[in-house]
Amino acid sequence: MKDVTSPEVTLDRDAEHERRRLIARATTVGAGTLVSRILGLFRDMGLAAIFDRDATDAWWIAFTIPNALRQLLGEGAVTSAVVPLLAEKLSREGDEAARQFFARVRGASLVALVVVTALGVVFARPVTEIFVGTYGGRPEEFDRTVTLTRWIFPYLFFMGNAALGMAALNAKRRFAVAAFAPGLLNVALLAAALWLPQVLASRGKDPVLALALGALVGGLLQVVAQWPSLRAIGFAGRPRFVFDDDVRRVLRRIAPLTLGIGIYSIDLIISRRFLAGLGSGAQSYFSWAMRLCDFPQGIFVMALSTAALPSLSILAAKGATRELASAWAHGVNLAMFVAVPASALFIVIGEPIVVALFERGAFDARAAHETARALVWLGGAIWTVAVVRQTVVALYALGDTRTPVIVSALDLVVFIGLATTLRAPLGHVGVSVAVAGSSAIQMVLLLAGLKRRIGTLCGASLSRSSIRTLLASVVASMAAWGTARSLAPRGSSAISPALVRMLPGTGGSVAFAVVFLAVAWGLGAPELDEMLNAAGRRLGRGQRRAREDLR
Repeated sequence: MKDVTSPEVTLDRDAEHERRRLIARATTVGAGTLVSRILGLFRDMGLAAIFDRDATDAWWIAFTIPNALRQLLGEGAVTSAVVPLLAEKLSREGDEAARQFFARVRGASLVALVVVTALGVVFARPVTEIFVGTYGGRPEEFDRTVTLTRWIFPYLFFMGNAALGMAALNAKRRFAVAAFAPGLLNVALLAAALWLPQVLASRGKDPVLALALGALVGGLLQVVAQWPSLRAIGFAGRPRFVFDDDVRRVLRRIAPLTLGIGIYSIDLIISRRFLAGLGSGAQSYFSWAMRLCDFPQGIFVMALSTAALPSLSILAAKGATRELASAWAHGVNLAMFVAVPASALFIVIGEPIVVALFERGAFDARAAHETARALVWLGGAIWTVAVVRQTVVALYALGDTRTPVIVSALDLVVFIGLATTLRAPLGHVGVSVAVAGSSAIQMVLLLAGLKRRIGTLCGASLSRSSIRTLLASVVASMAAWGTARSLAPRGSSAISPALVRMLPGTGGSVAFAVVFLAVAWGLGAPELDEMLNAAGRRLGRGQRRAREDLR
């Protein structure tokens, strides 16, 4: 019998505590991301209907450029490096040491963001050319994209600051504000798309510049929204421009992460360059398919990885490898419970969903069909992306930044090979196939790397959960396909054409959700119980707070 005060029992309790808290934290992040993704969906629907394909192509390219750098200077390398070290400072040295550490990191971050933003504005033309080349021989569209890129680039400064604030809030387990703040960007962009184009056109300006203004306002709002919470935890102090051992330690962690994310950025550049030579609309079709995939990924898959990093970092700092493996497998099971059905849904009824969401205004039937062709492949890869994200954060928590870099490099080679081979016969869909194929290779290699580090992947637990989730997804897919087919328009109808177009995608999606949940419940899926219990607890706390406020 184990001594209840032994270190082994204490680690078991810590691991179980972190597993219980993981779903609660992920629920908070997921709720915020759900709001942001819904707003983002409305934003994309508005952009698709208001602007033509040349305008949306320019927007997606211009917005991709600072977003790629944001991964290097914000939510990617910096956050992944800072959160484990900040969690370690809090655990070992306390709040004051962590605050001083954060102030020094913020100072270094501000310097980097100011320099990169200024260079981006000045050199917008060559930077854009890196992404799109000659733009398929359309110089007027290239110039338009350069102008839009120059206007949007300061968005990087705001988002880099917001990402660092998010790192502090996550390390202190304050997930709500960081999760809900990104929704402000979508609100600002949608408002700008609705109200500014005519104002700009009346003054002789390109109406698509409205989106640049919306992006800048949205980035600023995210920084402002975080500030009260950062003040509450004592992390809103002045930055310190001191290059000490702590900052060098962060940079040592960032360097390999930057290399890995830099490879991801090269992946983006190559994707955009491949798409640039495929005619009007190719950039937009690919981007809208990616945005639809971001919906399930952002709501729960990314939420889980965000919530898992501090927990896994604590277990890694204690040397609790077995407990870390168990917590990682638990996170993968939860992620797959969302990702596998999402992949199945987009494969089976992707086109009716695209038609229901986007087919109006400037977004016609051809645009819906082309977007759906890309969605089949990108959507089918959601589950591999889910496993990749959970595995990468486990390696980061273990301090292994080398494995993700090596795997990213190999992933890039696979992507280039597939895209080069498939672009000619498949057009823009070939790029989507290349993304899906390289993601699968990346997943396999990362799993091998994690197993080498921790010795086990808890295969029995993963297998049982995956079989249940896959079975429920297959049954739900059949229900969705049958429902969408039965609701497909036939001949004339008294119902408005817009509503008729929406019925197959809407009805099929509802049928899928109902059947999937019913089958998962019938199979006794613990992931469903855990999610429902976490949602119930959070709803209960919200109701208690509301009652207290009324007293």
